[in-house]
Amino acid sequence: MILGGVMHFICLMKSHAAYGRYVDTSGSSMMVPARLAWFLQEIPALLVPLLLMVTTDGNHGTGKHLMLWTFCLHYFQRSCIYSLLTKGRPYPFNIMLTGVVVCSINGFLQAHYLLHCATFHNTWFSDACLLTGLIIFFLGMGINIHSDHILRNLRNPGEISYKIPRGGMFEYVSGANFFGEIVEWLGYAVATWSLPTFAFAFFTICFIGPRAYHHHK
Repeated sequence: MILGGVMHFICLMKSHAAYGRYVDTSGSSMMVPARLAWFLQEIPALLVPLLLMVTTDGNHGTGKHLMLWTFCLHYFQRSCIYSLLTKGRPYPFNIMLTGVVVCSINGFLQAHYLLHCATFHNTWFSDACLLTGLIIFFLGMGINIHSDHILRNLRNPGEISYKIPRGGMFEYVSGANFFGEIVEWLGYAVATWSLPTFAFAFFTICFIGPRAYHHHK
């Protein structure tokens, strides 16, 4: 995950990923409608942890379930709500397929760690890292959802053009939706205080950070 993040950062700083505003509709790539693509791409990160929870024996403890359901909450919103509301352009099939693989691997990584490797003590619920991390996570999630709402409302029905957004966190950063998601996963990493979650937060920064940079330009 960390190595993948470094490789993505190097590549994406040189040339942006060809989806959304950067998609080449004149190319030979097979295209998938944006709503279907986002649903199929994000849903594995929701279903894989749920499947592991159902098929794993034993009492996993409240702490493990709390953090895993927090992880699933993000991907429920992305796959079952965001995907139905998005007004984006058609999505290249190969990029969607890459997203399916990444979300499947990460869903397994986070769920396997929490269910089989993580150890939470009785004092964990009063731990500053948990409380601080959850506050940061939900703050980032709120920023992300609100920023997506602003972006959707920039367009009239049938429009797919891009405009400069105003309001909310867009008054302070040009990529407020990306900023919100980065804050989310940094908060999740702080709450769980584990290598897998910090690795995913690092990967998120490396993947959508360059995209935010190109958007700003």
